[in-house]
Amino acid sequence: MKRTRTKIVATLGPASSSEEVISKLFDAGVDIFRMNFSHGEPDDHRKLHAYIRKVEKQKQRPIAILADLQGPKLRLGVFEDGTITLKAGQKYQFDMEPEPGNHHRAPLPHKEIFAAVSTDDQILINDGRMRFQVTKSHDRKMQVIALTSGTLSNRKGVNLPGAHLPISALTAKDRKDLRLALELGVDWIALSFVQGPEDVADLRKIVKKQAGIIAKLEKPLAITHLDAILDLADAVMVARGDLGVEMPPEAVPVLQKEIIAKARRKGAPVIVATQMLESMIDNPAPTRAEASDVATAVYDGTDAVMLSGETAVGDYPVQAVSMMEKIISSVERSSSWRSLLAASKREPENTTADAVMAAAHLAAETINAPVIVTYTSSGSTAFRAARERPFERIIGMTPNDHTARRLALVWGITSCLTEDAQDMDDMVRKAVKTVKREGIAERHDRIVVTAGIPFGSPGKTNLVRIVRVD
Repeated sequence: MKRTRTKIVATLGPASSSEEVISKLFDAGVDIFRMNFSHGEPDDHRKLHAYIRKVEKQKQRPIAILADLQGPKLRLGVFEDGTITLKAGQKYQFDMEPEPGNHHRAPLPHKEIFAAVSTDDQILINDGRMRFQVTKSHDRKMQVIALTSGTLSNRKGVNLPGAHLPISALTAKDRKDLRLALELGVDWIALSFVQGPEDVADLRKIVKKQAGIIAKLEKPLAITHLDAILDLADAVMVARGDLGVEMPPEAVPVLQKEIIAKARRKGAPVIVATQMLESMIDNPAPTRAEASDVATAVYDGTDAVMLSGETAVGDYPVQAVSMMEKIISSVERSSSWRSLLAASKREPENTTADAVMAAAHLAAETINAPVIVTYTSSGSTAFRAARERPFERIIGMTPNDHTARRLALVWGITSCLTEDAQDMDDMVRKAVKTVKREGIAERHDRIVVTAGIPFGSPGKTNLVRIVRVD
């Protein structure tokens, strides 16, 4: 039984690419495994997918798999000597010429950048370590002035904060990777380089309902269009590392809180990602600041927190997950967390489903029920139950294995596979059997059950029932 409400996403890589380590990561607290398609070959992804599904069968727990698409990568070309040094105030040139760069110019083989930049725009290189201001721009070259001192080297990444680039979020590589991910049957697809809702819409045309779509919020333009993106995506990821490159670092913590709050109102799960326990790549314990960072995301009400290099390439992948689980558990046992949870409850929307879930929450609080059991086919009922962040446990019971896996990302939900209820008595029997097996309720406890009549009809949640555990 997953004891913490907040879920954990772990990125797989060289440090965690065996069935044995994946099993240990799951036991330590992982709910979702992230396959990073920026690295690895198709056979590597197939192997990881097979390992996860094998572990899932062994543990008899739904496990979610997230396929993270690389997206467009804007990079410098190469240099004659591999690297150069520039001083603040120095004039420089970027152009489309293929020759290796030197102390006067560097190749920037992306026509989209030259089409998008204007005078006074900033160009950031190597995660913002080098900054330039555009003084003059043409179709194939631009004059810039260095705002910082430092080095440029081969194929470093390029960012244009605030500029809308005429480029699709889906590259040819992404489309190939997407076909593989859908063929494997992954549960979530994460879309990189989202600039606006049209990027999510393009992916939706391909994915349809085969997987949930996570829009990665990496660029300021995505924040500008957040409401429209939330209307189209199934979930969002706060990619703080990339946001911190194109935005002032001091703006990111505030944005994190605002994104979580807005996504919760929409009922969309949120993942907080990047550099959460980064020091554990090389060390067996995190810094106190990192522990506080994870705790803050939990206090904010995020659905999940994510480990990247810590589990992909780190020396202590299992310890990193265990530490994250301990931090989450510590927060969720605190009275301050419960107070914030109570203060953050949302008013239900004017829909039948929200009215039913509001009644279920009220009933659970009134009778001190330890759990709310939701029968769900598509998962929408369980999503609504979680949006209110109740104190009670939530069991999402579904006959659909894909729904069960997708729910592994959602705050507070323990998803369980079950055959669809045949009638009311069968529904009660299955609910009671499940909560007893999970150790959530004991004999004579009362639990709250929600379902849709007639049974097996998606999106028809219209029943609340109070059941005594025998």
